[in-house]
Amino acid sequence: MAKARALDKRRKSIRNIRKITRTMELIATARFKKAMDRAHAATAYTRRITQLVSDLANSGLQVTHPLLEAREKIDQAVLLILTANRGLCGGYNGNVQRAGFQRYLELKNQVPSLSLEVSGKRGIAAAKFRHLPTAETFTHFDDKPGFEQVEVLANRYLASYAAGRLDRLDVAYMRFENVSRQFVAVETLLPLGALDGAQPRPQKTQSQYEFLPSAESILEEVVPASFKVKLFKCFLDAAVSEQVARMVAMKAATKSAGDRIRQLSMAYNRARQSQITGEIMEIIGGVEALKN
Repeated sequence: MAKARALDKRRKSIRNIRKITRTMELIATARFKKAMDRAHAATAYTRRITQLVSDLANSGLQVTHPLLEAREKIDQAVLLILTANRGLCGGYNGNVQRAGFQRYLELKNQVPSLSLEVSGKRGIAAAKFRHLPTAETFTHFDDKPGFEQVEVLANRYLASYAAGRLDRLDVAYMRFENVSRQFVAVETLLPLGALDGAQPRPQKTQSQYEFLPSAESILEEVVPASFKVKLFKCFLDAAVSEQVARMVAMKAATKSAGDRIRQLSMAYNRARQSQITGEIMEIIGGVEALKN
C-alpha cells in the first residue's frame, strides 16, 4: 500500500486538474451558446438561398451559370479540411481528419492535380505527420469565424473556378444538427449542382417566380452568394461542433477526476489509519518493554 503522504500529494494534484477541466467546461459552454446562436441564425438563410438556386436551375427556363455546370473532366481539385486550433475536445479532430484524408486518397487516384488545404493547427500537424503536402494552411479561423474572413477564401475559389484553374471543391467538416447530434460531412461545394437541396423537386411543389429584370441577372447575383453562404455555414458548424465536443469531453474529465479523488481519499484514509495503528502499537510495545 502506498504511503499516506504520497496519496495525499496525488489527490491534491488531481484536484488541481479537476479545477482546470471544470473551468474549461464552463468556458466551452459559454462559447457554445454564442456559436450555436450564430449557426441557427445562418441555417434558415442558407437552406432558403440554396433552395432558391435549385428552383432557378430547375425552373425550365433556358438559363445557365458556370457555377451550376459540372465539368466533363476533373483535372484540378481542392480539398479543404476544417479542424480546430486546440485539442481537448474528444474525437472531434480525429474524426474530421480521418474522413478528410480518406477523401484525399480517393481523389488522389482520380484527379491529376489535387491540392490539400487545411484550417486549424491540429489538422496541419496531422497532415505533416502523414507527410501530405498542403497548398494552403489557415490558423485565423477560430471559434468565431467572420463572414468577411470566409468571403476572402470564397472569392479565391470562385475566381479559380471561373478561370478554369479549379474544377471541383470538397470540404470536410463536422456538421452540426443539434446539441446531441454532430457528424462528419464531406461535401462537394463546387459545382453548386452537387449541393444538398439542389436536386429537382416534384413539379407540384416547385415555386413559381417572376423575374425582374431577368433570370440571368438574378443568377449572377444569387449563385455566388449561395456559395459564399454555404462555405460560411461550414465554418460555423465546425466552430459550434468543436465547442460541443470540448464541453462534453471536459465534463467527462471532471467527473472522472472526481471519481479518482474519491478512490484516493478512501486509500488515503486506510493508509493513514494503518499508520496510526502502527504508531500506537509501537508505543504500547515500548511501554511493555519498559515494564519488563
